Amino acid sequence: MSDLLPIELREECAPLAGHPEHLIHVLRRVQETVGFISPDSEAFVSDLLGVTLSRVHGVVTFYHLFYTEPRGRHTVRLCRGTACHVGGAGGIQSALEEHLGIKPGETTEDLAVTLETVACLGACALAPVMVVDEGYHGKLTAAEAVAIVDRTLSGEAEAG
Repeated sequence: MSDLLPIELREECAPLAGHPEHLIHVLRRVQETVGFISPDSEAFVSDLLGVTLSRVHGVVTFYHLFYTEPRGRHTVRLCRGTACHVGGAGGIQSALEEHLGIKPGETTEDLAVTLETVACLGACALAPVMVVDEGYHGKLTAAEAVAIVDRTLSGEAEAG
């Protein structure tokens, strides 16, 4: 099972063997390295730290910072708070869904983009607002949101 994880990660985590207090830290390192927490990764962490598989799985599924499926190289988070909703976030969401061919919580087949909606991004003065990776984009129209995603993806193609 753990043979599927990079040897560097297994070596990095080895000193934490038998220390269940490091559960969240080890899960974060696995996710940073692999991109998500698979059932094999959960088993590795369980064996390493000496905690039950059900406890590991419970932590993974309780905290929203852990993902149990592969994520896109880019994350688009669209605010659905009151100001953004009133400002047209619903139309932006529809445009992004149609353009990307996915719904919120899903990832494109090529693993380029994961689309998420969030309750609030804390930037109400910019409503409607979305975050692409770490960059905030506000006062958006549906067309502008799609164009921002396309520029992000075309920048990836140019860099690659």
